[in-house]
Amino acid sequence: MIRNLLAAIFLAMTLSLPAFCADVLPKYSANLHTKTYGFYQVSKLVVLHEEPNENSKIVKTISWTKEKLMPEDLSYDDVFTVFVSAKELALMAVEDENEDWVKLIYDNKNNKSGWMKKDDPYKFMTWINLYNSYGRKYGLKALKDAPESILTLHAKTEDNSQVVSQLNHPEYIKLNVIRGNWALVTVVDLDRTPKTGYIRWRSDEGVKYLFPAIK
Repeated sequence: MIRNLLAAIFLAMTLSLPAFCADVLPKYSANLHTKTYGFYQVSKLVVLHEEPNENSKIVKTISWTKEKLMPEDLSYDDVFTVFVSAKELALMAVEDENEDWVKLIYDNKNNKSGWMKKDDPYKFMTWINLYNSYGRKYGLKALKDAPESILTLHAKTEDNSQVVSQLNHPEYIKLNVIRGNWALVTVVDLDRTPKTGYIRWRSDEGVKYLFPAIK
């Protein structure tokens, strides 16, 4: 009886707690749209239009906090490519952009998008900007479906270049510089000896293999 009472109390306490969202970070290449320009760091109210014109039809209005996302038919990972609640960092994928507007993907599962007027031009980041900003700060992580070939460190930015080292289970990948589809990195592997060389961060077709390990 005591065990049942304790279980009931625990369940009641659990149900009464606010529903905090889990952070959203890409785990697979499929979570990242290949043909996108980059990302936009959105404010807590996102108003999306059919066309890059304030008089055009509003296709979606989204508001968010660390605890709640509206409308409720969308989830955090539907809307955001990156969402870190502790930092209130919310990044949406950019499908297109011009001087004043960005076309944001607001439903990642169904690839639905709409135009939002920029509230700050510096919130738009190309893929290279994102990696230079967050990858150099936090390091990189290999996505779970990345090919095994990316664990090969090369001397040059060429697939057939000299192999510097074959990695096993890299504990930390420090980004030094991005050069095209390659990244110059310093890696700490199982043997704890830092190794430096080039690694592919994306394919020639734009499929991403690595992503900043944002915390």
